[in-house]
This record gives sequence, structure tokens and C-alpha cells, in this order.
Amino acid sequence: MLLSRVAEAVYWSGRYLERTEATARLVKVHTELFLDLPRAAGLTWTPLLAVTGSKASFDEHYDEVTEENIIRFLTVDANGQDSILASLTAARNNFRVTRNVLPAAAWEQLNQLYLWMAQSRGQAVDRRTRLAWMDRVIRDCQLMRGLLAGTMSHDAAYSFLEVGSLLERADMTSRVLDVQAGVLTGGHGHVGDSSTSTYGDVTWMAVLRSLSAQQMFRRSVRTGISGPEALRFLLRDAQFPRSVEHCLTGVSRALMELPRYELAMAGCAHVQQLLEDADVSALVAEGLHEYVDALQVGIASLHDALTETYFVPATTSDGAMLASA
Repeated sequence: MLLSRVAEAVYWSGRYLERTEATARLVKVHTELFLDLPRAAGLTWTPLLAVTGSKASFDEHYDEVTEENIIRFLTVDANGQDSILASLTAARNNFRVTRNVLPAAAWEQLNQLYLWMAQSRGQAVDRRTRLAWMDRVIRDCQLMRGLLAGTMSHDAAYSFLEVGSLLERADMTSRVLDVQAGVLTGGHGHVGDSSTSTYGDVTWMAVLRSLSAQQMFRRSVRTGISGPEALRFLLRDAQFPRSVEHCLTGVSRALMELPRYELAMAGCAHVQQLLEDADVSALVAEGLHEYVDALQVGIASLHDALTETYFVPATTSDGAMLASA
């Protein structure tokens, strides 16, 4: 029996840890892309705000849309709820209240990363040290994932950790496809293809790199990078760990280890049906934004189903709370 509050904290630990790593990778790849492309490409830093969905929050705290302000907001600004530091802080807070079910080594590793991050904030903003700072964050997050997978009992708590991580990963992949592919290569609400965009090959490569997918894409597809192939790989490749399809399959597998999974499983099946029904080639020409919106609504509904089933504590007739998982 796992208390609902513990299950929820473990779930959010997985989500925030995944969000920390994903945001660091986005900032790293976008910085590299900015350095690679000529000024004529017109690349700006605002796509990073679009991917994280934090444009409104940024506007509340900053008057100027500059590289330094955006990077600070997304990395070490306490006002940025989705900043790297804020996400790691949230993961750390959830780890703290669930330390009895999570390996001590993972807590120690997370705490070390948190302390280092708090002491080295300036290195995240300065372009000369930014890439190395992001590499450290990504590497340590992956180390924590390895510690959790290799030393934690694969019980109900681990299932909630997996569901949180995979759901966050699927959501981030959809956001990257929508913004990185749409804004960077199309710029007018549709995704540009390599054959029609001057810098299409470079920007599609950045899309893949931002999801650690470039090498596996080349191994799987064995052709030049193009819009349809990249979309198909990131949406429906069953073997790549960051594709939406692979994430949802993993969520389904983890749910099978939990009681009362029917509602959440139905939500997962709905999103998987969206993937199967998608005409990827047509989406490259138009409609990607609307399609990704539908995916994200489905992912949000799946989260709501998880909350309703496991995280909202049930009560007995005398008001006593019962465990929900």
C-alpha cells in the first residue's frame, strides 16, 4: 500500500527531474544552433520561451527580450517556475518527502547537483561557460536516472516515478516538434521541409539534437534529414526512448503494475490512437500545430486521470483519508 501523497510526490519527482534535463538540453542545442547559423537566418531566442510555455511569465518579470534575460529566466531565475533551477528545486522537495522509498544515493546525487547549481548560476548565463554548465546538468540528471533504475525496487513507487518521467518526456517531445520545427523552419504556422527551407537541414538537425535523437535517427532512417522522416521518428518510432509512442508504451506498461488503472489506461490509449491516425507527410505541409495541440490535450487528460485515480485522497464515511494507490 502506497499513500496517495507519497505516490504523487514520487510522480512529480520523475516529472521535475525529466524537465530539468530537457530544459538544459533545449538551451544547449539552441545556443549551438544560434552560433552555427548566420544572422540572415533570423534566429531569435523567443522559441525557447514558446517550448517551455513561459512567455507570459517572462513578460511579467522582464522588460526586454534579450538573450541574457531569456537564458537567465530559463536557467537560474527563481521567478521562472519552469527554469532549470526551479525544476530541480521542486524535484528535490519531492525527493525529501519520499526519501523512505527512494535510494539514498539518488538523493545525495540530486542534492550535490542542487548545491553546485546554486553556486554556479552565472556560468549558466555567460555564453562562454553556458554549454559546459548545461552538459553538467544533463549528465547528472542522467546519472540520477541510472541510480534510480539500477538501485530502486521496481514496485508501485517506481511505477509512479516512471509514469511521471515518461509523461513529461512525451509532453516535451511534442512541444519541441511544435515550436522548434514550426517556428524555426516554417515560421508561419507550418513546418518547412529541408528542400524548401534554406537552413532546413541544420534546424531539423537541431530538433533531433534537442531530444538526443540525431544519432539514433541516422541509424534508423539512414537517409538525409527531412521533415516527414524526423516527425515520423519522433512521433512513432517504437524503439527510440524519447518518441511519443515509446513513452506512452512505457506509461502503459507501468500502469499495468498499479491497481485501478482502467481510467488512466483509457487516456493513454486515446493518445496512442492519435499517433496511429496521423498522416505525417500531410502534417509537414500544414496542420502540425493543431495536431500537437490535440496530443498535448490528450497528455493533459491522461495526467488528470492519474490525479483522479491515485492522487486525490478518498475518504471514509467518518472523514478518515484512505490510501489511493
